[in-house]
Formats: sequence, structure tokens, C-alpha cells
Amino acid sequence: MAAASLQSEPTDQRDQEVSQPNINTLKHYNEILPTLPKSKGWWFDHLLQYKGFWLSSDVAIKGLMFLQDHHFISKPDDIVLATYPKCGTTWLRALIFATINRTSYDFATHPLLTSNPQDFVPFLEGYVFQDPSVLENLPLPRLLSTHLPYSLFPESITAATASGSRFVYICRDPKDVLVSKWHFAQKLRPKGHPPFSLQDAFEMFCDGVSHYGPYWDHVLSYWKASLESPRKVLFLKYEDMKREPLVHVKRLAEYLGKPFSTEEQNEGVAEEIIELCSFKKMSNLEVNKSKSSNYLIKNSDFFRKGEIGDWRNNLTPDMAARVDEITKEKLQGTGLSFG
Repeated sequence: MAAASLQSEPTDQRDQEVSQPNINTLKHYNEILPTLPKSKGWWFDHLLQYKGFWLSSDVAIKGLMFLQDHHFISKPDDIVLATYPKCGTTWLRALIFATINRTSYDFATHPLLTSNPQDFVPFLEGYVFQDPSVLENLPLPRLLSTHLPYSLFPESITAATASGSRFVYICRDPKDVLVSKWHFAQKLRPKGHPPFSLQDAFEMFCDGVSHYGPYWDHVLSYWKASLESPRKVLFLKYEDMKREPLVHVKRLAEYLGKPFSTEEQNEGVAEEIIELCSFKKMSNLEVNKSKSSNYLIKNSDFFRKGEIGDWRNNLTPDMAARVDEITKEKLQGTGLSFG
């Protein structure tokens, strides 16, 4: 994994003593899985419901159980990039990696020009169970990614006084999430499988049966946490960041404890980061057109349009109205809205 090659400082030998799942732990988890509610998935997998949310694979659920059993020890400066799928995960990974490491690389030879952002920001719930040494060997501060809702993390990680680790969350208009997720599912469905229609995706999404869904519950878990602990959770909206990227990249840098200096602002460093991480730039890189960082998913699968409001080209007025109605009902009284 590319991230391991970016180690910027030595790791204490004690940090290498990571917790590995033993036979009894695996047996216990494997006994739980068959008891969970099950639904058809959006592509080749099935969905399992665990503690109110639908997860896409045994690995994700086992990783979550492993986290909840306190086998993962967060570090004081951990930064966790949290998203519901298709809400700007790749973009946020790139922006945070570039912002945190802006003094380490020249923009002309930046590693994001030759590697996909996920190479530097691994999924917590995947690696914590399958290969925790990958997480331990990341350069500090560790940049971790997750699709897990905030409410499923153990208090040892989320409690305001538990550790110095911070979360950055980005959400998106649910109508665009639905459409983007459906197109993504189309790319991943194996040949020979029955087609997965937009109507099927729409019904499942509205019923909350989607990867890491229900979507609205996922969003609210981070929204409420950001209100209760604003120093612990930074809550961002995809649409706001697209409309005013400079404002929000500066806000992001402040939150991460890496504010842009006057000299950097005069030199346009934030603007350079925005350009480097733009959809147009990243989607046209050779690494993101022809290579793969995941044996199941091509890098190009993570890029489609990156636009606001593309749902208008896909959803019928009745579909859009139903999603809006659910959104209004779910968010009523929370202070959060999509507009």
C-alpha cells in the first residue's frame, strides 16, 4: 500500500504490537453474522443489518465489531474522514491529504498526481480487522477513512475527552447521493447479473436499505455530534464546498490545526490545493483512468460527474418529491437542511 511508503517519522516499537483477531473472536463474529437481518445488495453483494444500519460485507461488520470491542487504539492526532458512500469521499481524501502535507511535496510532482487518494487514506473498518499493521504504519498524523455512522463508534473514540482524534464529515443532497450510488452500482454489477433498475435503487434507498444506510440516520449521527462537540466533528456540505471551495478549504485547514499562513495565502497555496484536487484534474490523471487501487473496483469507477443537481437528469418529479418528503420528515427540528 502506498501510504506505508510515506512514513515521515519513526513508529515506536510498541505501536507495532497491534491487536489481531484470535480464533475465538472470529468464531464469535461468525456466529453472529447468520443471525442478522439480510437483504439483497446493490451490486454483487448482500446487505446485513447491524445495530440499525445496513453494511455491505462481512468484513465491514467484523471490522465494526472489532472496533466496538476496543481492539483499536486511537492516537491523539488521528484524523478520521467520514462519509456516506458517494458524498465526496475521494475529493475529501485528496483535499485533506494535500492540506496536511502541503509543505512536504511540490505541486508539480505531488503524489496525488500518480496515486489515487485512497492509497494514502485507508478505510478504518476494513484494515482494523484484516491488516491493522497498515494503520499502525501510517505517517503521523494518521489519516483514516470510514463510512461508519458516528453512533456506531465506541465512546473510547467519540467521547470528547477520550482522545484528541477528530472527525471530518461531508454530506450531500440525498437525491444526488441516490443517483450517484445507482450509477456506481451499475459499474460494479458483474456481467450476467440481473439489471438493477433506478426504480429498485430508489425504493431501497427510500426504505433505508443501502450501504451504511439509512442515509438520513447516518447524516444525523454526525450532525448531532458536530453540535455537541464542534471540536471533535467538523460537518461539511458537498454543495457548499463546490460553490465556495476556497472558504471551506481554509476552514478545513483551521480545524486540522494547519491554518494557512499569510505567506501561503499570498502565494495562493490554498488555490493550488483546490486545483490539484479538482474533479477535472483528478479524473483526467492516468492513474485514475487506467489503474486500480482495489481488486474489485477500478479507480475510474470513483469518478462520474462531480456535479450538483445531476439528479434532475435521472429522477422523475414524483421520485424527487418522495425523497424530499422523507428528508423533511427526518430532519425536522434538527436545524439541518439541504437546499
